Amino acid sequence: MIRRTEELVIIGGGPAGLAAALGAWQKGCRRVLLLERDRDLGGILNQCIHNGFGLHTFKEELTGPEYAERYVQMVKQEGIPCLLQTIVTDIALLADGRKRVTAMNRSQGLLEIITDGVILAMGCRERPRGALNIPGYRPAGIYSAGTAQYYVNIEGRLPGREVVILGSGDIGLIMARRMVLEGAKVHCVAELRSKSGGLKRNIVQCLEDFGIPLYLNTTVCNIHGKNRVEGVTLTRVDEKGNPVPGTQWEVSCDTLLLSCGLIPENELSEKLSLKMDVKTGGPVVSQDLECSVAGVFACGNVLHVHELVDQVSKEAARAGASAAEYVKQAYLRK
Repeated sequence: MIRRTEELVIIGGGPAGLAAALGAWQKGCRRVLLLERDRDLGGILNQCIHNGFGLHTFKEELTGPEYAERYVQMVKQEGIPCLLQTIVTDIALLADGRKRVTAMNRSQGLLEIITDGVILAMGCRERPRGALNIPGYRPAGIYSAGTAQYYVNIEGRLPGREVVILGSGDIGLIMARRMVLEGAKVHCVAELRSKSGGLKRNIVQCLEDFGIPLYLNTTVCNIHGKNRVEGVTLTRVDEKGNPVPGTQWEVSCDTLLLSCGLIPENELSEKLSLKMDVKTGGPVVSQDLECSVAGVFACGNVLHVHELVDQVSKEAARAGASAAEYVKQAYLRK
């Protein structure tokens, strides 16, 4: 086991982690360590090749990778150390108020990092099929919209050619357009609620411009096929989300994409027994973005799901500055 001591550990190298690292560094915190489980910094932005990012932060329209690269380059220019392909397995509170972060990677093995402050910037994950209670078998061809985005934009693989999308969050809308541009047929987007969860611009640019129908108050009530998706049954729902008898119809397809909401990634937060907000799914924080455990801060989508990455960056920079001030005060108390 490798043991090391830092002033501040940031968990997550996506847009929140990068901005938090810079925010702390600019406030004079020099012993900062950024931990990222993927092989590259940038997080989910690396697979978001569409534009629309950076209008607030950089006053220009960028793609996701371009936005991420701006921050990656700033982190590199400052010389902020980062460990990639490093998975954090545990965070524990020590008797003296410091935190023990346990992590591992292939090159160094098990790491034990003692630190004054921690910033949680793990982002969020998509709601899985199991949370949707859709009957039917579990055939191939069912993907979260984010997984499909990764396959198409990063690996160059098309998940299917006859597609139905359940949920009208922004990533689902964007993937409707992406699948069409790659030669697939998107039959429709179904949305359980009475209005779309996506931005108006995405409804226009991704659905209306491509003639893809959006069915509101509609959900998937059955999935057909055992080995591979062969089709789905759609149904209208009432104001309580219950199927309306006699309104079902079948759509033949080989792929079902699920875009049914995002959940803050908070397993590590729960290990620290942080006070959680039942509405957002993230930790309860003060105005300085400090959690219920002193010296632990949270920002970005791990705190609550944001609509714009520009908002994430602004919030994370503030968390970094607050964490740097905490570290400074901790040093003075020693």
